[in-house]
Order: sequence, then structure tokens, then C-alpha cells
Amino acid sequence: MKEVTFIRQNLEKWRSYETVAESPALSTPDEMADAYIDVTSDLAFSQTHYPQSRITLYLNNLASAIHNNIYRNKRERWSRIITFWTQEVPQIMWEARRELRLSFIIFLVSTLIGIISQLIDPEFSRLILGNRYVEMTLENIENGNPMGVYGGDPEGLMFIGITTNNIKVSFMAFVSGLLTSFCTGFVLLQNGIMLGAFQTFFAQHGLLWESALAIWLHGTIEISAIIVAGAAGIAMGNGWLFPGTYSRLYSFRRGAMRGLKIVIGTVPLFCVAGFIESFLTRHTEWPDVARLTIILLSAAFIIYYYVILPYLRNKSQNSNLNPKTSKNYASRVSQN
Repeated sequence: MKEVTFIRQNLEKWRSYETVAESPALSTPDEMADAYIDVTSDLAFSQTHYPQSRITLYLNNLASAIHNNIYRNKRERWSRIITFWTQEVPQIMWEARRELRLSFIIFLVSTLIGIISQLIDPEFSRLILGNRYVEMTLENIENGNPMGVYGGDPEGLMFIGITTNNIKVSFMAFVSGLLTSFCTGFVLLQNGIMLGAFQTFFAQHGLLWESALAIWLHGTIEISAIIVAGAAGIAMGNGWLFPGTYSRLYSFRRGAMRGLKIVIGTVPLFCVAGFIESFLTRHTEWPDVARLTIILLSAAFIIYYYVILPYLRNKSQNSNLNPKTSKNYASRVSQN
């Protein structure tokens, strides 16, 4: 069957299923189950005959939306708190993997801009970090305590202030998506340039290794969470910039919901990063091996949770999906 014929025969049906996905309260459990079975059957057919087509992506997204509604309607009390981070966030991160990749690239490029700018003009850090902060850091370096900024306040107050500020930055990156994904990119650009200039500033004073151990002790999780929050903002912004086969309003609402779940999922990361920065980073006398171990463990967790686990969840879901749809798929093939 030609793709255009396949679409014409099923388009009105799929549009009715969009209502099931968008407003589950208006549908009975049986209607949602029937819609899910039918959509996944069409998805299996499309994956086989038009694997690179946009209609395959559309059906995959529609099936996922209906599946999530069915899953959401199950009675889950406190277990939902666990499944949100163990199942929903990894699944959403797989769907938003392109946005995550783009967010990482923007942040990486902006960090390089900060590094190059600081190398060209050693006074660039004053423009980005402020004269007061730079002068304080220079004074700490002269006093033999270059990382003194991390130990100047009581741990508890520092934890509250840092964590609150980091969460504010993440939501700013997300909310900026309301003004298009380009605005989220600008927030990432600012933070990346600041990081690059900050790290290079210490390197120019012969403190690259010491500063890297201190900064990335908490920064591995903190910076990663900002990049993830950037992906949330890009997902929302792209929702109405590039609606694809969905209506613009539905696409925006879908992107906003995905982005909101992503950014909420970063809150525990910022709490952990704030704790490390407030209680651990100040201990520059700790062995380098101990601090490097924390950095590597943090990096391993981030890579596993946001890259490997979403892939494994998606692979598992697809393997569970095919047996359920094989009978319907065979029937549809025989009819065509």
C-alpha cells in the first residue's frame, strides 16, 4: 500500500484518537484500550513499510500518549513518586533525546566561547562575573585559599541559597521556552560562557587542577541538570515552533507537559549538587583521589540516568509492544 493511501484511510480515525490522548477524562477505559491497540497496530505496519516517514514518528508519539494515559489511570499512591523518576522521566528523556543533544551542544559551544574570550582578554571575567567577585577571588588566591568562596558561609544557609538559585536557573531555562526555544538557548549560552570564563580564570593563575576538582565536585551534577533543564525548554519551544502533524496548540501543550516533567525531574539533582557544594566542596584539603572519585561517580550516574536508562527503557517497551500488536499487524497485512 502506498503511504499516501495509508494516511488517507486512517487520518480521521487518528484525529479522533488525538482527543483520547489529549482529554482522557472524556474516554472510557475500554475506549482508550481500543484506541491504543488500533494505533499500535497501525504503528507496526508503518514501521515496517515506512520506517523513515514522519507518519511513523506521529503514530509512535500518539501511541505513547495513549499508553501514558492508560498507565496514569491506574491506582497509584505513593508508588507514583517512585515510578515518576524510575519510569516516566527516563521515557520522556528518550523522547527528548534530540533536545538534550542540542542543549548539550549549545552549552559546550558557549563554554568554548567563554574560554576563548578569557584567553584573549584576561579582563573578560570581570565583565561576566563582576568586579567584586573577581577581586574577592584574587584576594583569596593571594591568601593561599583560592577556593575560599565555597567556605565563606555556614553550610546550612549556603545549601538553601545555592539550591534555590540553581532551581531558579533551571526553571528560567524551561520557562524561556515560552518565548521560543531560542530564548532557552540564550540562557544556556549565558551559563556556558560564565563557566568557561570562570574555569579559564583559575587556569591563568596556575590553578587549573585545583579549581577543576573544586568546581566539578558539585558542578558535574549541577551543570548536567542545567543542560537537562535546557532540553526541557527547547522541547516546549519546539512544540509550537515545529508542530509537525499535530495541531499547533496540541503540539505546544504536549511539549510543555514533557518539558515540565523533565525540569521537575532535575530538582533532586540540584538538591544533591547544592549539598555537595555547601558541605563538601569547601574541604579542599581532602585527597585528590577522593574528590575525583565523587566527580567520576556523579558523571557515571548522569550518563546512565539520562542516556543509557532511557535507551534501555525504550528498547524494553518496544520489545513488549511487538507481541501485543503482531496479531493485528498480520491481519492488516493480509487485508492489504
